[in-house]
Amino acid sequence: MLKEFKQFALKGNVLDLAIAVVIGAAFSKIVTSLVNDLIMPILGILIGGINFANLKFDMPSSIAGGAAVSIKYGSFIQAIMDFLIIAFSLFIFVKAITSIRKKETKEVALPKLSNEELLLTEIRDLLKEKEI
Repeated sequence: MLKEFKQFALKGNVLDLAIAVVIGAAFSKIVTSLVNDLIMPILGILIGGINFANLKFDMPSSIAGGAAVSIKYGSFIQAIMDFLIIAFSLFIFVKAITSIRKKETKEVALPKLSNEELLLTEIRDLLKEKEI
């Protein structure tokens, strides 16, 4: 069982996934900083100086059962912005990788057939036609 686990853990796919998770966590911090420090302040200025992080709805204590409750919808808007930017960044990244892979597959051309191979291919095709 230990041998099987070692084979599983050392497969390329598992290592690739572990690396992707670590890079994704670091990328998430970069995107969060981008949203919090660059995009949201600019968006707040365009909307009229509103700071999204501080947006909340305070419910009166009589409704909440004696304790004041705040619904922080500004944090929710912030999380949506984070998600949209991360999703868009991943879309662009995957699209770039896909286009690079397509170029690599186009560059790998089939080897040119020799005269003997061309003749044998023609003979094979003629024999197939006669059998039908």
